[in-house]
Amino acid sequence: MRHIFFDLDNTLWDHRKNALLTLTELFERKQISEIYQLSFQDFHTQYDKVNERLWEMIRDGEIDKDYLRKHRFYDTFLHFGIDDFQLAQYFEYRFLDEIIAHNELVEGSIEILNYLKNKGYTLHIISNGFGEVTHRKIEDSGLSSYFNTITSADDVGVRKPNPKIYDHALGLANAHKSESMLIGDDWIADALGSYQYGMKSIFFNVLNQDYHHQDIVKIDHLREIKNWL
Repeated sequence: MRHIFFDLDNTLWDHRKNALLTLTELFERKQISEIYQLSFQDFHTQYDKVNERLWEMIRDGEIDKDYLRKHRFYDTFLHFGIDDFQLAQYFEYRFLDEIIAHNELVEGSIEILNYLKNKGYTLHIISNGFGEVTHRKIEDSGLSSYFNTITSADDVGVRKPNPKIYDHALGLANAHKSESMLIGDDWIADALGSYQYGMKSIFFNVLNQDYHHQDIVKIDHLREIKNWL
């Protein structure tokens, strides 16, 4: 094993925490509670449901990026009877601009990256996230020095688990399947996707999900990677 490919969001870069911080600020700035008598907790819970489902659909090729960007906040507000597309788009565009001001990392990220670097592994990123923010997340959070290559789904035009994104990433890294592993938090896109492509995979079970496969390692904390590499 020579090449370790990481997913980015919620594997290394704590998207959930950074999104929470950003949405809290936007919610307060637009005085949503006062104007619509809507609590942030209720809003955020519904947003999480809508956003997760839309990302599953974009992963599975059912919708495109533009559909997600038009609907994740609009559908969230609409659930509470707030039919205001302009407000939803304000949230969408400010969210993408402002989330990168928060750069909380998943616990253990720097520790495990240093460990792997010191062991002589070559590290890479394969992200399903939007290209316009992926590189800025890596740069602004101080992660860029760890990675030899960065593959964003927008650069390739497909998303994990589509084999074309793995073809592109391995070609960019000059790596072979037999010497490569992917570590990520999405069972379908990361764990099964890379395994079915022919790579080794580690599933980072952030949400304590009940997935099992005899050939896929499952970890609950990044430091457990040391048990396998």
